[in-house]
Amino acid sequence: MTTGTTGTARTAVQTIVAGRHDHLRGQLHGLAAQTSPPELHVVATMGDPVVRSVLDEVPAAAGTRRVVVDVDVDADGPDRGEGAGELPLARARNAAAAAAVAHGAELLVLLDVDCVPSPELVATYQRASASREVRAAAGPSLLCGPVAYLPPHVRVTGPADLAALPGAAAPHAARPSPPDGQVLLAGEDQWWLFWSLSFAVTARDWQRFGGFCEEYTGYGGEDTDVAATVRDLGGSLFWVGGAHAHHQHHPVSSPPVQHLAAVVRNGAVFRRRWGWWPMTGWLEAFRADGLVDYDAATDTWSLAGPRPLPPDRVLDRAPDTGPDAATSRSSCS
Repeated sequence: MTTGTTGTARTAVQTIVAGRHDHLRGQLHGLAAQTSPPELHVVATMGDPVVRSVLDEVPAAAGTRRVVVDVDVDADGPDRGEGAGELPLARARNAAAAAAVAHGAELLVLLDVDCVPSPELVATYQRASASREVRAAAGPSLLCGPVAYLPPHVRVTGPADLAALPGAAAPHAARPSPPDGQVLLAGEDQWWLFWSLSFAVTARDWQRFGGFCEEYTGYGGEDTDVAATVRDLGGSLFWVGGAHAHHQHHPVSSPPVQHLAAVVRNGAVFRRRWGWWPMTGWLEAFRADGLVDYDAATDTWSLAGPRPLPPDRVLDRAPDTGPDAATSRSSCS
């Protein structure tokens, strides 16, 4: 179900949500402060009826209208196999993008619910999509801005808190952060650094690569699949200086034992589609804890069986910055 007015929108921001209401409020304050507000903000709720009331609390910027798309979590139920009941992250992003395109959006900006955009984020993505570098690219292009992980004491509860975000944390150490205004073509070894925390793509390019593969349910793998798909189509990945987003703090665990089954299942989907396993850093850590087995003869990772999980290693910091962690987090981690 989609609610909202009809019409056209040149730029649409899309957010998928299940809980994290305080973080959603922070993002809404950031979007309201954009120097170039998006014409449309599409919010896809994954089984979360409270989201509409949260949206009512924070007025949108003048010229921005909101559309809510309801994505049924149970639709990934019995006929979808072992992923039943887990958050349909890939399907929710596709639903949000479909709504944006239906409203005439030409530029899609996907923003994790935990991310508060800097005032220039939308304008910077708009300029990057029209830049000489991106227009010269032959295949579909993914545009990725820097993301900084905020410490626990930095919170966004209202417009006045936005001023404290610049400088509160450095951009994620595992990814390039070009100078403001620079659009930098990613090297061949950087493809697997793509993530869906904050990125932009034209509607035309989104349709060219087909969005997110909905075989992935729950946590992990779907971002790397997008990178593999765009790369396979001869596309490009660009790092966009100045499109800063600030990731609001929440506890994380490493490796993500609460998502053990999803990581193994989604890793197997990726292996079948692309011939190699992503998230091997996490898989190796799971194996060290006796949670998974690896069969070298068949190149297969599998759950080790009913064993007690080790205590979660809850960290009050950003996720690990090594390549395995950097390429395997999902947008709702």
